[in-house]
Amino acid sequence: MSNFFKLLVSTTTVLTFYSQDVKAQVAKPTEIQITAYRTTIFADGKDEVLIVAKLIDNKGNEVSGVSKPVSYKVSGDAKIISINGVNAESMRTDTTWKANLAGKANIILKAGKSRSIIKFKANGDSLREGATEIHSIQPGKPTKVTTASYKPKTISDKILGADISFLPQNEARGAKYSDNGVEKDALVILKDHGINYIRIRLFNNPSQPRGYSPNRGFCDLENTKKLAKRVKAAGMKFLLDFHYSDNWADPQQQRKPLAWVGKDFAAIKDSVEAFTKYAMQQLKDQGTEPDMVQVGNEVNHGMIWPDGHINNLDSLAQLFYAGFKGVKAVSPNATIMLHVALGGQIEESEFFYDAMAKRNVPYDIIGLSYYPKWHGTPEDLKKNMAALSKKYNRQIMVAEYSQMKPLVNEIAFTVPGGKGIGSFIWEPLSWGEAVFDRTGKSNEYLHQFTPISEKYLK
Repeated sequence: MSNFFKLLVSTTTVLTFYSQDVKAQVAKPTEIQITAYRTTIFADGKDEVLIVAKLIDNKGNEVSGVSKPVSYKVSGDAKIISINGVNAESMRTDTTWKANLAGKANIILKAGKSRSIIKFKANGDSLREGATEIHSIQPGKPTKVTTASYKPKTISDKILGADISFLPQNEARGAKYSDNGVEKDALVILKDHGINYIRIRLFNNPSQPRGYSPNRGFCDLENTKKLAKRVKAAGMKFLLDFHYSDNWADPQQQRKPLAWVGKDFAAIKDSVEAFTKYAMQQLKDQGTEPDMVQVGNEVNHGMIWPDGHINNLDSLAQLFYAGFKGVKAVSPNATIMLHVALGGQIEESEFFYDAMAKRNVPYDIIGLSYYPKWHGTPEDLKKNMAALSKKYNRQIMVAEYSQMKPLVNEIAFTVPGGKGIGSFIWEPLSWGEAVFDRTGKSNEYLHQFTPISEKYLK
């Protein structure tokens, strides 16, 4: 055998093992992640939105170096016009586009001329589906809800908060919580690690058959009052989160409470104000007046549909104002948050808060949900918080998150101009990157809060 041939065989063998080793290190994609950089667009036949599709593994990390055939399906009045800068028409069959997804793809979706809810889905063999929902609208000329001027309140508090509305429900199932082997009230454990504010969601009538908690009533007013007492007894403050629904309210669902179905718009406005006022008074009467109030939950697509859908911006503004009046009638000093699920979507955030400003809607705090799967990168969040707080001259916070606790809080507390007031982690008892395991024992995620508290609250 010649020396050249021996070298060739040796080199081929090394390359083969190297190739096998590299393949072994490439993570396996398990899901298609879809992030829409706007979820509200104009139905004018021209407006476009960027959608980013990524292959991710079971830990949520982007997988590069792998290509998978993917089908993108669009329902509603819109179409894909390009994928990674290439005209997408040749990839289209009716309402489906097929292309290879190599790590990440930039997709441009163009709106049609009719109002619709556009559903975008991405599917591939052996991959969990990715999806988003985009509402195309035709906003009308704005009408002010009031001619009175309003100076936004500011607060001196720095908030390291947690939404633990699941707590009574978990305890009813037998859940108990411990830290370092010592069983304690979950509220006390959270406080021990720096949490100083609790967020509690309130549904109208969750006991009804199609409500959140049929026959049990978790997250109704009575259960909210009980939890509020525990929060105050623990020496913590609390944010009351009105959903104005019998069940979950978020950008994909804002169902009208059953008791309000069939009412005309004037009656719905009165109902919003009356329900808000009644709940606030009940809490105040027992000595647990909320320190902050959300008038609606993740309302970038509106609330109390169809009346308060984002297509009906004047009506939506009037519903916000009705809730505002209900709060202020009982608690003139309460701070009011307007909360959207748009952590990294700068353009849509400005559209929403511009629309409220044009209608003279009064509120104090800007609240953003931030889940990187849907709301962009941490850098997107950072830019959005800086831009919004400056443009609208308001304090701002991350009202919901779960992942990247140290980084998200660094962003939330260091907004330029000192306008960042903190965060609320969503359901850390049992969801997402929960701070307790399934047996109720604290884990490393809980211990991330102590240094955050020491850095930003002391």
